[in-house]
Amino acid sequence: MRIVRAVTHSAFDSTSIDLEALIHFRQDRLRSRMVDHGVDACLLFDPVNVRYATGARNMQIFHQRNPSRYLFLPVEGPIVLFEFTGAHHLATDLSTIDEVRPATTASFVAAGPAISEVERRWADEVGALLNEVVGVGATVGLERINHGASTSLADAGYRIVDAQASVERARAVKGPEELTCIRQSLRATERAVHAVRDAIRPGLTENELWAELHRVVIAEGGDYVETRLMTAGTNTNPWFQETGDSPIAPNSLVALDTDVVGCHGYYSDFSRTFHAGPGTPTAEQRRLYGLAHEQVHHNMAVIGPGVTFREYAERAWDIPDEFAAQRYYLSSHGVGMTGEYPYLYHRHDFAASGYDGVIEPGMTICVESYIGAEGGTEGVKLEEQVLVTETGTELLSDFPFEADLLV
Repeated sequence: MRIVRAVTHSAFDSTSIDLEALIHFRQDRLRSRMVDHGVDACLLFDPVNVRYATGARNMQIFHQRNPSRYLFLPVEGPIVLFEFTGAHHLATDLSTIDEVRPATTASFVAAGPAISEVERRWADEVGALLNEVVGVGATVGLERINHGASTSLADAGYRIVDAQASVERARAVKGPEELTCIRQSLRATERAVHAVRDAIRPGLTENELWAELHRVVIAEGGDYVETRLMTAGTNTNPWFQETGDSPIAPNSLVALDTDVVGCHGYYSDFSRTFHAGPGTPTAEQRRLYGLAHEQVHHNMAVIGPGVTFREYAERAWDIPDEFAAQRYYLSSHGVGMTGEYPYLYHRHDFAASGYDGVIEPGMTICVESYIGAEGGTEGVKLEEQVLVTETGTELLSDFPFEADLLV
């Protein structure tokens, strides 16, 4: 497939983004997917989904674990945000929300021993709105809620289904304004990673280096870094060890996965591995890096419009046996406001974990590689972010690879 490189733009220029068009495009896509799945109304609790549907943001990480803010979104009719106590003013000016009401927090933390009573009260309040807008017996999509609240709503006569399919399929294909947000998020994160690269020196701790990434991301207008995946030396193997207080050893590898929530909530997700110096990389470090680089670029070339998920798996890079045990859990994945549908699996994992579908124009996909042998001393993490176009792919991430590790 043909791959072209993205044009670099300045970061976080909100004047170049039509926010009304951005949010209404997303809202229309979500409602259309709800129709496809026979859902009359959704109750969304995931703050990323609430933001996708309305543009409303409020303490995103806090609300990942507290059911104290949720959105009523019918296929037709008024959109109602049930907002956290004391925060009703945050969404009153949004044209994508027709009404803001106080939320009832149906959690044990908020209700204590009265949780069952609060869950029934929550169901009564939501049920009254459902009765008014979509009618008794309607199909209601839920994606994140405690069991008691869901049961109380079902007991009131509603057919409860999982809203994930509607939401994820809506989010999978991006509109023009979304792509502008993604590009701006990437440019800002790339500046942060340049700062990290410039700061690397033996003796600095992983935490001190990660703090530089976080500092620049926030200064550039980003929301937060979703993970703590920046490690050095032996902490790079196996992957997914979190950033800690280990000092960077001389001539070790330093690997990071950005996972940054940036411009208007859009994810920039690319990975790079550096050499700490002061010497030159070893032959083994170059070998690991070269294989990871080969895997990413091979799989980028497989991606294209009309390619099925199964076809992708069959044509994806063959992971050498030496590195198979610690392979990254995915070959590629969708990305937008976080990691998203679809997951594209390695060939040998497809039978057990994979599912079929079609790669479509407008999807943005991250192509992954982790190369580190079981029992090895170091590993290399690389990743690129691409846009699927009508004719191939466009490379969205624009951070250089390390010339001294590619020799």
